[in-house]
Amino acid sequence: MEQEQEREQGREQAAAGGGGAARTVGRRAVLGWAGAGVALGAAAAGGTAVALGGREAPSGPDRQVVPFHGRHQAGIATPVQDRLHFAAFDVTTDDREDLVRLLKDWTEAAAAMTAGRAVGEGAVGGIPEAPPDDTGEALGLPASRLTLTVGFGPTLFDKDGKDRFGIAGRRPEALADLPHFPGDNLDPARSGGDLCVQACADDPQVAVHAIRNLARIGMGRVAIRWSQLGFGKTSSTTPEAQTPRNLMGFKDGTRNIAGTDTGALDKHVWVSRGDGPAWMAGGSYLVARRIRMHIETWDRAPLKEQEDIFGRTKGEGAAYGRKHEHDEPVLNRLPADSHVRLAHPDTNGGATILRRGYSFTDGTDGLGRLDAGLFFIAYQRDPRSGFVPVQRRLARSDLLNEYIQHVGSAVFAVPPGVGGAGDWWGRTLFS
Repeated sequence: MEQEQEREQGREQAAAGGGGAARTVGRRAVLGWAGAGVALGAAAAGGTAVALGGREAPSGPDRQVVPFHGRHQAGIATPVQDRLHFAAFDVTTDDREDLVRLLKDWTEAAAAMTAGRAVGEGAVGGIPEAPPDDTGEALGLPASRLTLTVGFGPTLFDKDGKDRFGIAGRRPEALADLPHFPGDNLDPARSGGDLCVQACADDPQVAVHAIRNLARIGMGRVAIRWSQLGFGKTSSTTPEAQTPRNLMGFKDGTRNIAGTDTGALDKHVWVSRGDGPAWMAGGSYLVARRIRMHIETWDRAPLKEQEDIFGRTKGEGAAYGRKHEHDEPVLNRLPADSHVRLAHPDTNGGATILRRGYSFTDGTDGLGRLDAGLFFIAYQRDPRSGFVPVQRRLARSDLLNEYIQHVGSAVFAVPPGVGGAGDWWGRTLFS
């Protein structure tokens, strides 16, 4: 009955020549039908498509909402959710105002979806002749702790020598292209991007719904470059929780930075005002790496060899010579080229990153082998002193390299969070 009343009201507004109704038809016609195909492709690009989620969240303590507004973007120090949909976009317009309008539209939609609300006027009850503002897969689902985190790639500032948006001079020095590491076999179709959006949630429908709707809103201004679905978080920002395991069966992220450790976050994750351009203060830098695991080869390796490669026991996750997972490792007791020893901050001059990775399986590679592995995500104050030195050491001599290969790569500047009304993603950069 309520839906029918809403439809009748829409018809009355249209018949009366109401400007809002007329604009809705035009806007939906452009962003709806055309954008739907792009968004579906975005969902499929990272692997098997999944269902989506979220109109109105239930009220009360089970609302499952992570606040969208704040000094820092959510989805970094936030307790890690179970599911991921990560998407990188190419900006297809050269008009600065188009890009600014997109970021404002995305911010408005993100604030709604992370609160468990529909985009715009919703998925039902609108004008029958026009596509709805929201794709509708999230109807009846809670917010599921959805977070949306946006980043700006190096090519947004300077692409093929062209300063498309008048911001080349504002590119931070820390947003440097990542070097080529030994063993890299990077696929350009799974690397780079002008913009990125990281959607994390406890329900895969909710995460994919968010990316799909942002892709629809961006039709004509951005296009999906690549995307990745992830499951089974492989790192935790809540040390008191059970440490997750990667697809090799080992616990990962034992020494990860806790989301409540403000001192460590300020030191290693958040950009300060003295680090570079003022517009990045309160932000961070994101490194994403798609790491293929040679699962079939690994599964034939003896248990002792597997443990030697990591320098940990597979069951408890304790470093060699220790009893418990969180016992501080004695590095000289570990094999010299073991993963834990090489990646430890004490081996890398104190280099520390916040890991937020996910496992993935994207079918098979056509040769009967799983296309599976780790979608590695790391946040840091500066990749040049965070991810880069650690990966250089790992790429040279990590015993794990026999069983993995880096096949995708990207780096993004993640601006600070969105404040109150009138604020939007990237305002500090474009204002």
